Amino acid sequence: MQFTTPLKENSISIMLLGSGELGKEVAIEAQRLGIEVIAVDKYENAPAHLVANEAVVVDMQDREALLEVIKRYNPNYILPEVEAISIEALFDAETLGFNVIPNAEAVNKTMNRKNIREFAAKELGLKTSGYKFVKTLDELKVAAKEIGFPCVIKPVMSSSGHGQSIAKSETDIEKSFEIAQEARGDASELIVEEFIKFDYEITLLTARHESETIFCEPIGHIQQDGDYILSWQPMAMSSVALKKAQEIAKAVTDGLGGRGIFGVEFFVKGDEVYFSELSPRPHDTGMVTLITQSQSEFALHLRAVLGLPLSYKFFSPGASGAYKAKRESSNPIIEVPDTAFSQNSYVRVFGKPHSHKGRRLAVSLVIDNDVEVAKTKAKEIAESISDK
Repeated sequence: MQFTTPLKENSISIMLLGSGELGKEVAIEAQRLGIEVIAVDKYENAPAHLVANEAVVVDMQDREALLEVIKRYNPNYILPEVEAISIEALFDAETLGFNVIPNAEAVNKTMNRKNIREFAAKELGLKTSGYKFVKTLDELKVAAKEIGFPCVIKPVMSSSGHGQSIAKSETDIEKSFEIAQEARGDASELIVEEFIKFDYEITLLTARHESETIFCEPIGHIQQDGDYILSWQPMAMSSVALKKAQEIAKAVTDGLGGRGIFGVEFFVKGDEVYFSELSPRPHDTGMVTLITQSQSEFALHLRAVLGLPLSYKFFSPGASGAYKAKRESSNPIIEVPDTAFSQNSYVRVFGKPHSHKGRRLAVSLVIDNDVEVAKTKAKEIAESISDK
């Protein structure tokens, strides 16, 4: 493959639609290959803006405004990095000949829980938890009774766990309905899911292009309020369960098509594997790969986009711990103990211009031959961080 220089007439360029901490790492990997980066987000000085060649602020849910930005910069590849995007603009761009990653229809299916669940369960016949879709509080009450308690209630379109809750009984339904309105996206329709009494859940990072599909070591994770707080790699699981997860991940990513990395989430109970969700881009739990692999999920994403070989080496078991802000600030200062930086650990600070309680500001990264030791250390480092 031939590479170019940014900001030239013949530059190879990518446009990030969403410029948070995950997009920032993709931008860094692109810069390492001399690829021009246009970082787009709804607010100024988003993390990827800080390392991009061009930083753009636009309402990404505004079809005409977003399409105008795409036409203006004429990128070789468009990489959606968040759910809250005008899907119509992506279809428009694809019609005009732009290369949307993985493709506009895949983004359409995966940005909405209804689309991806019905695609997986009905079109592909994959094993999932029981589910129903509702639009009103009365419909939610009926559906929850039919699904049974406890049940999981989520907006069909949101991110980072916003709007998600567990209703343990009928008395929780109205509160869950209120929580769902906090979605980062569309809360006009909700999914009510059977609560699987799983042993653990995993993210299986799956990178693909036309020539090959590869899997990273499975990532275990702990979520709180629908958002990850700790992840580790590899997650110990039976060879039978791992094979099933890989087969399902390949089936669903082949069905979606296109290029890139996919974060495929599963519930696992014994040797049984249930498809949960899928993100057609790097996954937050996959930040652990920044320290465990020769090619992080972000590097693999870019390789897949460019059609490059996807081989990598797994270095060591490791873990990542999310640090979330304790307060609101328009100029957050992150205090990290010097001891967090060692030969086996470090911290990545995202550089977000504003913070509010619960917003992810940094992540601890640790490797150790014993994954349990890595998990404990990553959690300890994350807990030692503070903000003001």
